[in-house]
Amino acid sequence: MIYVTGERVQAYQVRSAFFDTRWRGLDPAQVHDYLCRVADEMDRLHRELTTARTESERVRQALRQWQSRHNGCRRRGHDD
Repeated sequence: MIYVTGERVQAYQVRSAFFDTRWRGLDPAQVHDYLCRVADEMDRLHRELTTARTESERVRQALRQWQSRHNGCRRRGHDD
């Protein structure tokens, strides 16, 4: 498996990872099952991150709009 510093590991990379077998090594089925669980968790976290970023941008835009609408209120002495 090749890992390049700075690149994010994607779920498909975890799912397709392979390891050399050694005498008395790890059970390939257990390794595969575990990697699938890790990949599923990565998929879930990436979806949550995308949702959080989208919501963050929506809130940021709403705040900018609110600030633009109320910017003149301070200059006129209103406390809206």
